[in-house]
Amino acid sequence: MRRALPLFAASALLVGLSACSATPSPTPSGSAAPSAQDAAAAIDVCSADAGTASEAVKVSGDLGAAPEVSFDKGIDAKTTERSILVSGTGDEVAAGTSAEVAYSIYNGATGDLIESYGYQDDQPVTFAADAAALLPGLAKTIGCQTVGSRIVSVIPAAEAWGASGNDQVGVAAGASLVAVIDVKSVVPTRATGVDQDVPAGLPKVTLADDGTPSVAIPSADAPADLKVAVLKKGDGDVVPDTATVTVQYLGVDWETGETFDTSWGKPAATFALSGVVPGFAQAIAGQTVGSQVLAVIPPDLGYGKAGTDNTSALAGKTLVFVIDILAVN
Repeated sequence: MRRALPLFAASALLVGLSACSATPSPTPSGSAAPSAQDAAAAIDVCSADAGTASEAVKVSGDLGAAPEVSFDKGIDAKTTERSILVSGTGDEVAAGTSAEVAYSIYNGATGDLIESYGYQDDQPVTFAADAAALLPGLAKTIGCQTVGSRIVSVIPAAEAWGASGNDQVGVAAGASLVAVIDVKSVVPTRATGVDQDVPAGLPKVTLADDGTPSVAIPSADAPADLKVAVLKKGDGDVVPDTATVTVQYLGVDWETGETFDTSWGKPAATFALSGVVPGFAQAIAGQTVGSQVLAVIPPDLGYGKAGTDNTSALAGKTLVFVIDILAVN
């Protein structure tokens, strides 16, 4: 059985979906403080160059297969160094976009392999070229690289897990990482599926030229049950109910018609379906990658009933989401 998410990506590499946290608050559990996110967003993910450390890592094996990697224990660098082992000729992973990758990541202090993943067709995994959504050193490894490339990088602790380390993957405080990443494809920035007929009575969705949706709420009472409609039908993999997905989304309050959250204008969001409100997860599970889905979520499948023990700004509200499903892990 395919794991819902590879171990390494599950270890706080990715920032979760803020407004859809399963907790009754728009603030994501465990996400970075705004100031930290702003600082990460300012990092130029295309800026890493080759250096003595990255050049010292020996890598052999064919592109698309798990490599053989060797380096001296305790390898480190002042800032992330990356060397291009194979230069691909495909699309560029522009800053702020995402790519499907295969990776082998090592503990630079001990030389131990942390995880090797993504080399099989049934192991899709998505990394973002965005230091606010992925460990900065990994974002700098793939930033502005091209599909078909293999890159090796040496990532100092300051651009990995810093002074805290990461016990879950056996990385001690202050340890560096060594990564070998194959760039397999660029993740689309919008749904690419075929337009579908939409049932009457649901909100009307209009798309801008770049795919950004807007929603018009009908003059009717909000439905009491979850309503899901496929606006565009993609031909990609089916989303398991335990998956981690990469999406673009817009969230609108049925009562006011106002947008309360959106990923548009930012890098696409990657999160586990177990970490979002039930209605959002149910709307995505079973759909196909490349699809665009409209979901009308009643309070009991959203942020619950408003009360003294639930003061979320979204409690008691019917929520409307337009979700572009871009990739699945």
